[in-house]
Amino acid sequence: MSTADAVDREVAWLNASGDGLPALLASVGGPWGNIQAYQPRTPGKRSSNVFVLRRQIHEKRFAHVRRMPTYEFALKLVWPLSSGQGRAEDDQRAFDTAVDLLLTRIGGFVGDKSHGGRFLSVAENPEYVTVRFTDPEQTLGFAEFHAEITYFADDTEITG
Repeated sequence: MSTADAVDREVAWLNASGDGLPALLASVGGPWGNIQAYQPRTPGKRSSNVFVLRRQIHEKRFAHVRRMPTYEFALKLVWPLSSGQGRAEDDQRAFDTAVDLLLTRIGGFVGDKSHGGRFLSVAENPEYVTVRFTDPEQTLGFAEFHAEITYFADDTEITG
């Protein structure tokens, strides 16, 4: 496998549905309007977005010719004020629910943390997922909330 397609493989996992884990895309009953690789130059406004980025690649070497890449994924979350009731609290609560579904999908299945065989393991080494919410005072002027989720994925070993 190539390290260049890791973000696309993770996006494919997050966009998957019908497998027993929460569906994330609105088109299949989830809360997110868009989940895509990389952040576009002009992201859509007034829609819920997940932009999947990769912050780092670590390559651990084994036995002279083997190496295993580990990626740090960063998911940039954008959640619009959209309840129509003028209560930011309701939108923040809906955002929390959407983040929880995203965390469930990142956690994967009991006994299989490979995201459907796309990686060796995800959110296992190190064994944490971090969610950082931006202070709403900073984003309410844009009529949206922001957060970032970071976690690591170990890829299959490369020989060579």
